[in-house]
Amino acid sequence: MPVQIKRAYEKADQSDGFRVLVDRIWPRGVSKEDAQIDYWAKPVAPSDDLRKWFGHDPDKFQAFKKKYKEELKNGEQKDSLQELKALTKEHHKNLTLVYAAKDEQNNQAVVLKEILDHQS
Repeated sequence: MPVQIKRAYEKADQSDGFRVLVDRIWPRGVSKEDAQIDYWAKPVAPSDDLRKWFGHDPDKFQAFKKKYKEELKNGEQKDSLQELKALTKEHHKNLTLVYAAKDEQNNQAVVLKEILDHQS
């Protein structure tokens, strides 16, 4: 079963399994009750500088992805990524990465899903 991704503004569902928020900032207008987040992996999110540079511009996504993977490998996000990998194994990939971005194809959750789906 691959890891799922879902916008924070979509209704939580039992099939989501363990729900992990992967944004540095809480989604605007979403209550903690409605979000039904099991774990907030705030430190795994892209750095503020990278997030601001990217600005969710689809034309910058491939460069963003490369820079973000570098942060995940060598930056402050490294330990949080390891925690996320452990949670993924613990929940047998019955896990949903929750994010707030409007663009469903070009965001950090997509990058994290790719990494988590390829771990053994």
